[in-house]
Order: sequence, then C-alpha cells, then structure tokens
Amino acid sequence: MANLKEVRSRIESVNSTKQITSAMKMVSASKLRKAQNAIHNMRPYAEKLSEIMQHVSTSLGKSTVSVYTRQRVPEKVLIVAIASNRGLSGPFNANVAKEAMQHIGQNYLTQFKAGQVEIYTIGKKVFDFLKARKIDVAHRNDTLLDDLSMDNVKPLAQTLLKEFAEEKYDRIDIIYNQFKNAAVQVLTIEQLLPVAPQESDSTFTPEKSEDYYIFEPSKEEILHELIPKALTIKFYKALLDSAASEHGARMTAMHKATDNADELIKSLRLSYNKARQAAITSEILEIVGGAEALK
Repeated sequence: MANLKEVRSRIESVNSTKQITSAMKMVSASKLRKAQNAIHNMRPYAEKLSEIMQHVSTSLGKSTVSVYTRQRVPEKVLIVAIASNRGLSGPFNANVAKEAMQHIGQNYLTQFKAGQVEIYTIGKKVFDFLKARKIDVAHRNDTLLDDLSMDNVKPLAQTLLKEFAEEKYDRIDIIYNQFKNAAVQVLTIEQLLPVAPQESDSTFTPEKSEDYYIFEPSKEEILHELIPKALTIKFYKALLDSAASEHGARMTAMHKATDNADELIKSLRLSYNKARQAAITSEILEIVGGAEALK
C-alpha cells in the first residue's frame, strides 16, 4: 500500500485536474450557447434557399444546365474534412478523420490508388491524425475556425466552386459533425458539388412552380445567381454545425472527466484513510509492545 505522503500528493494532483476540467466545461458551455444559436438561426434559411434552388432548377427542366449541376464521372475527387484546432473533445476529431479514410476506401479506392483523390483539412487535429498515419493532405486550413464568419468562409467556398467549374475536380464531398444537441453529434457526409438531382416529389412539378414563386428577373438569371449563393451557404452551415458540435463534444468530455476525477478522489481518500488507520494501529501496537516489555 502506498504511504500517506504519496496518496496525499495524488489527491492534490487529481483535485487540481478536476478544477481544470470543470473550468473547461463551463467555458465550452458558454461557447456552445453562442454556436448553437448561430446554427439554429442559419438552418431554416439554408434549407429554404436550397428548396428554392431545387424548385427553380426543376422548373427549367433539362434544357438549362448550370456548370454546378453537371454530373461527371468522379475521376478527380476532393474530400473536405472539417474538425477543430483543439483536442480534449473525446473522439470528435478522430471520427472525422476515420470517416474520411473509410469514405475514400468504400467509394473512391480506384481513384485514390491512381492519385486522383485529394484531401482538404479544416482544423489542425484532423490534419495531425491523417499525417500520423502517413496519408497525404493536399490542402489545409487551420485559421478559418478561429474567426468563423461568412466573410471569411466565402473566399474558400468561391475557390471550391471555381475549381469544380474548371474541372479540376469532378466531385467535392464534405465530412463534418452535424449538431443535434450538446451530447449528440451526427457524423455526416454531403456531396457539395455537383448539385445532387432533386429527389422525386409527387407534390411538385415544373408546371406548379409558378404557384410557388413569382420570378423577377428570368428563371435562368435567378438560377445563375442562386446556385453559387446556396452552395456557399451550405458550406458555411457545415462549418457552423461542426463548431457547435465541437463545443458540445468538449463540454460532454470535460463533464465526464470531472465526474471521473470525483470518483478517483473518493477512491484515493478511502485508500488514504485506510493507510492512516493502519499506521495508527501499528503505532499503538508498538507502544503496547514497548510497555509490555518494560514490565
């Protein structure tokens, strides 16, 4: 059994760690509220904008095709993996990196072996995870998440749109954690480009589009302006989802760490009391033994 000084030192160490994890939990909870409000405010707008884009595109039929809706054989693929710059958030970052590797292996293995799959990491931790496993990362961005705003995201989104239009890539997929609540993050893979065809909807036909919207200017002009904006908003929403998920994951991880520290302190105090009791008993026996010897 460890001596009293060692146990006392461990209790102080664990208690210090508990104070740190408790403080980090409160900081993450504060940041989560702001991030949660941002994604909840963005979602209805992004979903409605996507719905309008799909309806306008459907109403035009196959006669008008945007450069962003052209379906090509995915020979050149870009995977955008969105995680975070900081750790201590449980499996949040590792899950994104693992999902990226699994997604490539299941869907783009031939292209990957031919060197036609590139990975773009947003967040230092996902880059470090892939680098440690000797997986090449073509592009990285570790600063975007430090000041997440539409103004900062827009240039990157426009670059991705331009590279797809110039056929540098035939498909661009994004992998991120979608925020559900503070304790649950849903690992999500979405096809950013090309724009996926709308699923069949029996309640909507091109002829009914006039009942949904009044178009000014023409549908073609609206679609030309609407698709890049909708895709930029979709990309920004993914980043907001990931940011809220990060704070939720870190808050949950720090809450569990604090609870574990409490349990460990209880266990150490029990060991300390047992060791102290054993030491006192030993001293009493020595005194009694000494007294008996003097008799």
